[in-house]
Amino acid sequence: MRSLCVYCGSAMGASERYAQAARALGEELVRRDIGLVYGGGNVGLMGAIADAVMQGGGRATGVIPQALMKREVGHHGLTELHVVKDMHERKAMMAELSDGFIAMPGGFGTLEELFEVTTWAQLGLHEKPIGLLNVDGFYDGLTGFASHLVSQGFVRPDHASLLMHAPGAPALLDLLENFVPSHTVKWLEREQAQKIVP
Repeated sequence: MRSLCVYCGSAMGASERYAQAARALGEELVRRDIGLVYGGGNVGLMGAIADAVMQGGGRATGVIPQALMKREVGHHGLTELHVVKDMHERKAMMAELSDGFIAMPGGFGTLEELFEVTTWAQLGLHEKPIGLLNVDGFYDGLTGFASHLVSQGFVRPDHASLLMHAPGAPALLDLLENFVPSHTVKWLEREQAQKIVP
């Protein structure tokens, strides 16, 4: 695993534990020689994890739309910063540059990015691992709701299990590094995938 895409908030959140977890994840990525791919901002948890990676001597690649360069304050101290046209191009590039995905605490944008890559995995458009950094139970409601979706017949159990989760960075990265794609998921032909994913 050479690089991981981390989705996280452009705010720090209500608890200092979120920033601590972001820094700890950044430090663990450096220890494992895994590059960070993220939204390119210099504020909130985005800035916290990027700073931790760069201060530790790691690799951090940001991808940010031109329209958000001022709002999210594009981080100019990264290994690479890609300024792209729009959100679609941002998400596609982040996915392409990454060998897996982690969602840290965040808001609607973080959830939207998480659900998109999870849906892509469900459809068989990629076989990359997906994890939730469940800081202080932040994602307990989501994992519970995923179980509810299974019980109501809208999500298959093997698809719900695509969302791996752990409370700390070392345990979560272990899960992602040991991930084996389920053979029960039907992988689409490459030509079909290219028609769906930009």
